[in-house]
Amino acid sequence: MNLIIHSQYQKFKENLEVFIKDFNSKGILFGDGKRNKIKLFELGEKTVNIKSFKIPNLINKIVYAYFRKSKARRSYDFANLLIEKGIGTPAPIAYFENSNWLGLKDSYYLSEHLVTELTYRELIKNSNYPDYDTILRQFTKFTFDLHQKGIEFLDHSPGNTLIKKVGDDKYDFFLVDLNRMNFHHQMTFEQRINNFSRLTPQEKMVRIMSNEYSKFYTEQSEAEIFKKMWMATSQFQEKFARKKRLKKKLKFW
Repeated sequence: MNLIIHSQYQKFKENLEVFIKDFNSKGILFGDGKRNKIKLFELGEKTVNIKSFKIPNLINKIVYAYFRKSKARRSYDFANLLIEKGIGTPAPIAYFENSNWLGLKDSYYLSEHLVTELTYRELIKNSNYPDYDTILRQFTKFTFDLHQKGIEFLDHSPGNTLIKKVGDDKYDFFLVDLNRMNFHHQMTFEQRINNFSRLTPQEKMVRIMSNEYSKFYTEQSEAEIFKKMWMATSQFQEKFARKKRLKKKLKFW
């Protein structure tokens, strides 16, 4: 077993090892657990969020053991990088990797469990959500700040940003599901715009985001930002719909 624990949690090493050992039989399931299973464990006054990644296929067992960092390790490393850069994410605690002669068997990423009011998804479902416009604009500024710091969050999708109200008109944002990221010295306009493509199918939301983004990214006009953002969004939605139709056909056959 490969175990890396954050310096602030070294004193809880035995507790964390027990959590991993008992993962399948104890803990509180968080979410549906269809792909990767998440469970919550109590550690004093804190709650530990443990994500167990899907067991890789034979090829990926070898790849993750010898050629590429596991998803658990990338999640831990990227969380620490985000915090260094002043970007919100639940505090990283540790990662575990179990391997055998064939390669990686299973892996776990542990972080502090963060309770928040909503994710971006709630804004898609309910355009009358309290502070809808304010939250969406502050989320857009948060994304602009990511881009200014060269952070390309490849899974920038509706459920992967936790949103917490911290004042009358102020919200903080926290990234989760961190294992797919690129870090750049500088992001191009295309990279910035494409990073919005997975968020929403709603033109109204794209118009608000393009309007807010144009206030900070002045190299392009608001009209051009909207045009490119809506094009990237439409292309992603078409691709997503095609994949969904194909899966449905394969299931029917």
